[in-house]
This record gives sequence, C-alpha cells and structure tokens, in this order.
Amino acid sequence: MLEPTGPLPPEIYWRRRVFAIGALVVALAVVIWLVVTVSRGGDSPDAAAAVSPSETTEPVPSSASAPTTASSTRASTTASGTRSTEPAPVASGQCADQSLAIKVSVGQPTYQVGEEPVFGIVITNISGAPCSRDMGSGLQRVSVHSLDGGRQLWASTDCYPDGEPDVRTLDRGEQAAFTVTWTAATSQPECAGERVQVPAGAYNVVAQMGSVRSAPEPFNIA
Repeated sequence: MLEPTGPLPPEIYWRRRVFAIGALVVALAVVIWLVVTVSRGGDSPDAAAAVSPSETTEPVPSSASAPTTASSTRASTTASGTRSTEPAPVASGQCADQSLAIKVSVGQPTYQVGEEPVFGIVITNISGAPCSRDMGSGLQRVSVHSLDGGRQLWASTDCYPDGEPDVRTLDRGEQAAFTVTWTAATSQPECAGERVQVPAGAYNVVAQMGSVRSAPEPFNIA
C-alpha cells in the first residue's frame, strides 16, 4: 500500500514525531548503560554481589586482621612460658612426674614430746607401662607444716640435700615404699640457724617427688 505523497495529516505527523523522540530516548539510555557497564569492568550487579562473600572469608593482610594475629602470638608465648616453668622432663624411659602418685602416712597418730615421728612414703606408677625413676633420698622431700599449712617447720632436704641414687623400675601399678624418721627439730634451707624441738601441737606432713605432692597427713605431738 502506497503512502500519500502530499502533506501528512497533523495527527499522523505528531504521532511519528513522538515515536521518533521515544526511540531516541531508548537509544540514549542504552548508550548510557553500556558506558556505565564498561567503566565497572564488565561486572553485572549480581556478579559483584556474588564475589563479595568469598572476599570476606579469605585471609586478607590488612590492619583489621592484625589484632587476631597478635592475640594468637601472645597465647602461644604464654603457653610456652608456662611449659618452661615446669620441671624438665626426665630422660627417655624414665617415669615422668605425671606417671607417679605419692602418698605419705604417719606411724602413729600421736607422738609424745621427745619421740621421733616416723613417716611412710609410697610412690606408685600410675601409668600404663613399666618405667624407671631415681628415687634417692635427695630427690624425695618430706616436710612438716603447721596444721593450717601456713608455716613450714622442717624439710628433709634442708640439712641433707644430697643422697645416694636409688633407681627403681616399677611395673604398671607397682609401688615403692620408704620410711623417714624425723628428730622433731626445726630446720631451715642449707641447715641455717639453730635447730630446736617443736612444741606440743597438731601438725601436717607432706611428701613430694619432683612436682608431685601428696595430700597433707595430720598428726599430733602431745
């Protein structure tokens, strides 16, 4: 069908003009969108949103991660310092402190002034395998305290810090027993000062091997 060659009616003329302007606006919008997309590197909004979570979970060397790293370092240093204050581990094949239990007993609940209390010491291998340990008198420590534990009156290593080696091999659950006799006199480290007889009263005795200590055992001097 041929269009008329003469002047267009006004309504057709304005309709075509509005359509042309609309098409121009759409084309301009497309151009603007393309420019913005290119300036963003070609990522769509959905793609950018998908990338964000993975970026936050990956370790990033930034100032925000520094406090966490510093805290971990301090925790490791503290743990190392704690280990360094523990007794040095014994040689391979020896009973470690954690493999031993120690118990002290008193020969009788009450001694008279002038008598010498006798203490029994039992060291038990509580590990699951046989092991050996030097249990010489210089490595055992027996001490007497006031009943409240606030004052130490005597220790077996004050005046006799050295002793002959006494290596014992204990099977699992096996025990080694010892006895210590106390003269009921006070003592100080390196046997300094005067030694005097303790007065009548209630006391506690404690035995120790390495870092392992027994529960205190009470007794009386009357």
